[in-house]
Amino acid sequence: MKKLKQSRTASFAVVAMVYVIATVAGVFTYRALDLAWWLNLLIADVVATVVTFLFSLIFGNASVYDPYWSVQPMVIAVAFAVGKNLSATAVLVMVAVFLWGVRLTANWAYTFLGLEHQDWRYTMLKEKTKVFYPVINFVGIHLVPTLVVYGCILPVAYCIRQSVEFNVWCMVGFVLSLLAVSLQTVSDWQMQRFRKRKTGGFIRDGLWKYCRHPNYLGEILMWWGVAIAVVSVSQRWYLCCGALANTLLFAFVSIPMAEKRQSQKAGWQDYKNQTRLLLPLKKTVR
Repeated sequence: MKKLKQSRTASFAVVAMVYVIATVAGVFTYRALDLAWWLNLLIADVVATVVTFLFSLIFGNASVYDPYWSVQPMVIAVAFAVGKNLSATAVLVMVAVFLWGVRLTANWAYTFLGLEHQDWRYTMLKEKTKVFYPVINFVGIHLVPTLVVYGCILPVAYCIRQSVEFNVWCMVGFVLSLLAVSLQTVSDWQMQRFRKRKTGGFIRDGLWKYCRHPNYLGEILMWWGVAIAVVSVSQRWYLCCGALANTLLFAFVSIPMAEKRQSQKAGWQDYKNQTRLLLPLKKTVR
């Protein structure tokens, strides 16, 4: 097991196997159920998450779940699109999801060092919660993100099933999603370049010169773009719940955790005073 976890190639193969098994389990569950389609999808999604969670326990690494965030929406979009005559809106939101998903998965693959390495946030939670970590691991690291992304992809699934027609707001939502993907791509590239320099401290160039979390802004905007594209035509306002939940997740969990970690570095207060939280716009320091 140790040698397998030390090998980046073997670790990639293991993660790929886990996701094939999780996908098969999810598809089988969806087809076996005879409930409302959205409930079938929710249960199938949770089953796939449980499979991923069990493998994370086997390998002692919660980061087995990390690609689920970007892989799950693409799998669901394809599963619903097979055999369907897609409307223009469905095509647009699927393109947005695939551009986002492929980019994010590629970024994960680029930074993935193997199963010996776990996301620092999970390690921190394990140290803090101790005996309660198994519950936190399942609920906080696996289940809650799955439910959030389920809500985000629900408008896409609805759009494909209902052949939602096109209007100008669909293009507005699509353009917003493209902007979000571009924002994430550039910010991640700039961050990777900064880390290679190994200078430490804070990144102070590119999009990061004016804000501390441009990549998170892209993630938030991505799903609002999808929601706008679908809800503007369908008038099903509840389909915005996923985008809202995603925004709240970043606002109250991901960003505060990142800010707390950054605050341990020297010069944090000056850096914070000179930059905005999300918007990459110059801040006037008084």
